[in-house]
Amino acid sequence: MKGIGSGGGASDLCKSATLIKVSGFLLISVVFFYLGKHFSDGSSQQLIFFSSHQNPEPQNTPSSAAVALSPNLNKTFDVSSLVNATASSPPPDSALNEPQQPLSPPPPSPPPALKRMGVVDENGRMTDDFEVGEYDPELVENWAKTNESEGLESDGKGDKVRVRINKFPLCPESMREYIPCLDNEEAIKKLNSTEKGEKFERHCPEEGKGLNCLVPAPKGYRTPIPWPRSRDEVWFSNVPHARLAEDKGGQNWIAIDKDKFKFPGGGTQFIHGADQYLDQIEKMVPEIAFGRHTRVALDVGCGVASFGAYLLSRNVITLSVAPKDVHENQIQFALERGVPAMVAAFATRRLLYPSQAFDLVHCSRCRINWTRDDGILLLEVNRMLRAGGYFAWAAQPVYKHEAALEEQWEDMINLTSRLCWTLVKKEGYIAIWQKPFNNSCYLQREEGTRPPLCEPNDDPDNVWYVDLKACITRLPEEGYGSNVTDWPDRLQSPPDRLQSIQIDAYISRKELFRAESRYWKEIIEGYVRGLHWGKYKLRNVLDMRAGFGGFAAALIENKLNCWVLNVVPVSGPNTLPVIYDRGLIGVMHDWCEPFDTYPRTYDLLHAAGLFSVERKRCNISTIMLEMDRILRPGGRVYIRDSVAVMDELQEIGTALGWHVVLRDTSEGPHASYRILTGDKRLLRA
Repeated sequence: MKGIGSGGGASDLCKSATLIKVSGFLLISVVFFYLGKHFSDGSSQQLIFFSSHQNPEPQNTPSSAAVALSPNLNKTFDVSSLVNATASSPPPDSALNEPQQPLSPPPPSPPPALKRMGVVDENGRMTDDFEVGEYDPELVENWAKTNESEGLESDGKGDKVRVRINKFPLCPESMREYIPCLDNEEAIKKLNSTEKGEKFERHCPEEGKGLNCLVPAPKGYRTPIPWPRSRDEVWFSNVPHARLAEDKGGQNWIAIDKDKFKFPGGGTQFIHGADQYLDQIEKMVPEIAFGRHTRVALDVGCGVASFGAYLLSRNVITLSVAPKDVHENQIQFALERGVPAMVAAFATRRLLYPSQAFDLVHCSRCRINWTRDDGILLLEVNRMLRAGGYFAWAAQPVYKHEAALEEQWEDMINLTSRLCWTLVKKEGYIAIWQKPFNNSCYLQREEGTRPPLCEPNDDPDNVWYVDLKACITRLPEEGYGSNVTDWPDRLQSPPDRLQSIQIDAYISRKELFRAESRYWKEIIEGYVRGLHWGKYKLRNVLDMRAGFGGFAAALIENKLNCWVLNVVPVSGPNTLPVIYDRGLIGVMHDWCEPFDTYPRTYDLLHAAGLFSVERKRCNISTIMLEMDRILRPGGRVYIRDSVAVMDELQEIGTALGWHVVLRDTSEGPHASYRILTGDKRLLRA
């Protein structure tokens, strides 16, 4: 009994010790629980041993057995946000060993990727590796017939307000052939002198006195006869002037046959026809090589432009010029025939063409006194004539043996000798001179020989309202202009004169030239496929902002039977030399002023990026009103420009009476550019 009692006492004692240990453990756990809750909920001295920032690099450093204070001591954290962030993405174990940093805001979103806008790659270099895309062949027919057109205009505070554009009225019938800067009688009457032909030059209306109505077509106006038939005949009702036919009827220029004018192809000095005349010139100087070496020509005092009309079949593009003088409507007849022509005069200012533009300059009885005022007019021909180019003169002093005419011939021989021109051939009634290839002859002349060389700082390509200068234009020492390739290779060959153009790019100029050419080639192919340009009877085309002439070159590449006058605005770089070097024609112009051509000149007006530039300088309505004046009834307008100007252009086009359609470019509806097309209807007074 006693043993049992002793054993039971020991057992009870063990049970009591275990109970005390368990109770103590539970008590300690409760204390720590409350202490932990206290520190987590309200303490400003929280212990943080984790980070919401992930460390992707594994840590191989062994953990230290030493006890250290937390690096987050004395720092304040938002525990609940950290717990949530950690719960959604638990950190790896290795993160516990990383020094902790204060939390920072999340990094900003990456910037949007740069978009390639056609000719620049992701490194900013020029490239021609891009596609323009297809064009939607369907046209939207949405013709507004209201008397007034509504548009959007800024109120100066960033908000857009509605404005109304009244439809333009018709001009009086007397203005049907109105050329604003050449028919300004008020300004012409104020001229101090007209003896040098000043009245045939530009005298534009003052601000506020310009054209503000739609120039009407003549009564009975008909859709022009298409090329090539138009070379030989045009409708009488479209150019209803019989005086030229009456004055020149015996010279095989022009004749009236019922309801048409007929053009036999003759001229004052080539009454047997232009083809025979051209054959004679090429036999006299085989190096002229029409269509290969000679691609661009200027015909001065052109008559009805038969010289240029027949050169077209020999792959020579001729710009025919004549003043609006007593031989009225010469240029209007030329344009109605579908031959490149402009109203221009040799008077007191430079013509609006660059230096070394023409491979051949031709004058057949052009009634110009080339030797007056130290030969200042022939010096203008010299400026525009390409190094090594030819001047062909068919006139009475060449072949008649009268005293006065022989004296004129001697004066011409003396002047051309001092210009270092070489008389290559004189045969019958034609004399042909050649311009030198460089400056060596000029520099070897006797000191004091007149005319002198122009100053080195004289820019021969500066032509906008620049007076004629009685000096010899220097040729570039680098040979620019004289080293162009033969046609047709020169159309796509970047010329050396690219380096003389004042643009930002230098090294990439040839790449820019090629990229522009390919860009327009792709676009015109799209127009031909999607907009059916091949079916249009295009002949006379004006590119209002031509750049390097890529648009015109693309029309040739796509075999569209038309010619393009490339306009280089004064508001941009002067790229005209490059246009002529590639075998195209063009002119300098300021679109804040009217253009020097007759009404109803062009079948197509093309403007790419023009209005977004010129709107800063002049009124958009003025430009579009001028476009309507020079556009034929039934003609088309293609404007490719920024979205910012399209609403205004659309409303003005509607106010002009055009059938206007706004289209997306191939880049889609979110692109920054749009295409506005306008078809002009026939309006009568």
